[in-house]
Amino acid sequence: MPQNPSPEDVKKIFDSYYPSNTNIWDGFSEKIEVRKFKKSQIIKEYNQVEKFLNIIIKGSAGLFVWDGNRDICINLLYERSFISDYLSFLNQKPSIIKVEALEDIVLWSISHKDLNELYSRSEAGLRVGKAVSEMLYIQKQQQQIDLLTLSPQDRYLKLIESRPEIFQRTPLKVIASYLGLTAESLSRIRKRINEK
Repeated sequence: MPQNPSPEDVKKIFDSYYPSNTNIWDGFSEKIEVRKFKKSQIIKEYNQVEKFLNIIIKGSAGLFVWDGNRDICINLLYERSFISDYLSFLNQKPSIIKVEALEDIVLWSISHKDLNELYSRSEAGLRVGKAVSEMLYIQKQQQQIDLLTLSPQDRYLKLIESRPEIFQRTPLKVIASYLGLTAESLSRIRKRINEK
């Protein structure tokens, strides 16, 4: 069984979301479960309850919904990103979101029960939860705004700027789905940009 991270390790990961002294992270490090999944393994299945809030330590994963014919990618996440079916995690009800490893992945996971216990222990714990929730909300809102206001080419360019390694690590059809495109449309956009 992989060893729990130290409070200092937890602080390093969380500092970009909520800088704090190390005392608060003692409780978090005790509750974190290190989980590993192989590429293509399901982390959370469709129509199940999300039991964990996860942060990616190594690897990548995608969130998907099923449209009746195929998986549609609604989020792509890489190292130091929080990843969960957050809707299901918050209300502890099944949802239509699947979480799948796109590469071999290492997660730090904390259960819904343990996280709420940590929140109840201290004001600082609650502030961590608030910071994480706000960050996840901002990311999702920005993604929705981009999908509605940017052209497919501009969405592609923004993704390349923020995640230049994405095409080395993620299948083209998954990236296309995330951008709201077919793989063929994405190939045409890439060709057009490369010819400039």
